[in-house]
Amino acid sequence: MNTSTFDTLTAAHTLEAAGIERDQAEAIAHAIRNGQGDLATKADITAVRAEIAAVRAEIAAFASRVNTLQWVVGIQSTITLATFAIVAAKLL
Repeated sequence: MNTSTFDTLTAAHTLEAAGIERDQAEAIAHAIRNGQGDLATKADITAVRAEIAAVRAEIAAFASRVNTLQWVVGIQSTITLATFAIVAAKLL
């Protein structure tokens, strides 16, 4: 995740100018700065959505291959059973 920059000094001065005591203004600014590490940016969300779309495409391709394989196995099983039936009919 990208971390955006937050100017704690400017924030503290802004809070102080609004009437908050310096110690409290600095504490608030630092708390905001420390909390930003857990936030995702729009770019982060876009990247995750792209990864999810890619994984979904891979799953769809895999499911298609499995479906094709099921058909091939089914047809091969039918041919094998038909062959056994023909051989058994000729032997009896």
